[in-house]
Amino acid sequence: MTKAERNAFLADVHVGVLAVDEPGRGPCALPIWYLVEDGEVVISIGEGSLKARLLEAAGWATMTVQTEAAPYKYASVEGPITIGPPVHDRFEMASRYLGEELAQWYVDNAPTEGTVDVRLRPERWRTHDFAKAL
Repeated sequence: MTKAERNAFLADVHVGVLAVDEPGRGPCALPIWYLVEDGEVVISIGEGSLKARLLEAAGWATMTVQTEAAPYKYASVEGPITIGPPVHDRFEMASRYLGEELAQWYVDNAPTEGTVDVRLRPERWRTHDFAKAL
């Protein structure tokens, strides 16, 4: 993929798989919702969660997104992360994945206390668009 293609693909709606080092085990790889803001991947997680503790210790993560139908495409980004107070619009994130009606229900009912935003700054990319090979 070109730089423009990979950035557009990452900005599309996909469930991401966030992977972070878990010492003594394989990487911890879990599905997540995300947004792209100012070229960074933004993820909202529980402050005391396993993901948060591992991310804080590692300071670095990988996220992969893919299509679910052929011809397949994927993008994997690696980079440093920062963790801070939530600043993204929760409705924007939820409506990306649930649509507006369910997003409002989600925002009204999902706990917000104890959440943090993780920002992943892509420094390394692995991408492929199998349609280009046809």
